[in-house]
Amino acid sequence: MTKRVQAKTKICRRLGVNLWGRAKDPLAKKNYRPGMHGQKRRKISDYGNQLLAKQKLKSYYANMTEKQFRKSYETATKRKGDTAENLIGLLERRLDVVVYRMNLGHTMQQARQMVNHGHVQVNDGRVTIPSYLVREGDVIGVVDRSKDKLMVQDAVQNRERDVPEYIDMDEKALKATFVRTPKTGDVPYPVQMEPNLVIEYYSR
Repeated sequence: MTKRVQAKTKICRRLGVNLWGRAKDPLAKKNYRPGMHGQKRRKISDYGNQLLAKQKLKSYYANMTEKQFRKSYETATKRKGDTAENLIGLLERRLDVVVYRMNLGHTMQQARQMVNHGHVQVNDGRVTIPSYLVREGDVIGVVDRSKDKLMVQDAVQNRERDVPEYIDMDEKALKATFVRTPKTGDVPYPVQMEPNLVIEYYSR
């Protein structure tokens, strides 16, 4: 299981954005990079912009390792169509991401934990692999024995985001249908993502 070794606040400060759009903005008090030289302005090269775009996108999908992220890129390059759009589509089809989009977890990390602990099912079969790729038409839901758990009920009652239109959510039943694979413009990122720069970074 991937381990988050950095606090989310530190990640946001290093990248200079409120990456997950949480109400408690980690940049509210210190809107500069951490470290003794954090307040100095820097001129960023083209490579630096590409690296920053990759770090933002990879960090947003909170628990992915570099190996997993690069594998998603390599898979995207082998598919027909725009590689950047293919990459976003693959990332948004991950089961832990879909659970997060369904508002069943306050954070990506919490959504991944739900999958790991066996609280989520796909088409009536329990799945414990966060990187499992859902398909169009799949029905994702909370297993019956977990619907009354405090973690689930708290996430449902204190929703922080809207469910995107490519997921058809049944809030009462705590399940949803994955309608279609989204394009970049469909994904409700709280900050600007630049997948084209990510593709440029890996294709150097």
